[in-house]
Amino acid sequence: MKTPQEKKRLSYAKDRRNTYGENSKSSRKAIHAAKARANRMERHTQEQLLASTLKADDTEQLAAVENRVRATPPRRWRKFPDTALGLVLARRRPA
Repeated sequence: MKTPQEKKRLSYAKDRRNTYGENSKSSRKAIHAAKARANRMERHTQEQLLASTLKADDTEQLAAVENRVRATPPRRWRKFPDTALGLVLARRRPA
């Protein structure tokens, strides 16, 4: 059984607060939009590279374009965790 003090300490460590500066409810749409934007940018880059194959004259140029398409690393969008409640409250506390 946990004491109230232990529960409060665990709460400060586990609970999170949005300190990013935007409405916390908008994250549901913003996360989805950011992932979609990253995927669109990736597809756009690959389409531009593949469009250059139409201008290619020989197989060396085609192979070079294929290597560039395969060599470009995928763009990643990652979520960042919110700030721990204990840190948020420590920042608010007057010095």
